[in-house]
Amino acid sequence: EVQLVESGGGLVQPGGSLRLSCAASGFTFSQYAMSWVRQAPGKGLEWVSGISSGGGITIYADSAKGRFTISRENAKNTLYLQMNSLKPEDTAVYYCAASSGSWRSLRSMGKDEYDYWGQGTQVTVNS
Repeated sequence: EVQLVESGGGLVQPGGSLRLSCAASGFTFSQYAMSWVRQAPGKGLEWVSGISSGGGITIYADSAKGRFTISRENAKNTLYLQMNSLKPEDTAVYYCAASSGSWRSLRSMGKDEYDYWGQGTQVTVNS
């Protein structure tokens, strides 16, 4: 059974940090490009960041650039998102998603284009 299980969300004050994790199982994680995608209350999905299957290439939305860092440990089948300098507008449910295609496509992919999708973890940035 394929699973993507996100963790690490929570309540944090503005300016704080969180580290999200996404544990993958049931497929060959190292062969998939990965994304973090978020959905704020009442809004649509927003792509946040992506990483190539080997981890050597990382890409970010403008909203995340300079504050968030995506990484992966293929030996542990785990994806990460380090989020620093958090803002109230970062409040959202954060999802990890896996694609068997190229990292080049991650930025523009819709939900149905991903092979696998996690259940999400809530991040709330509030004083």
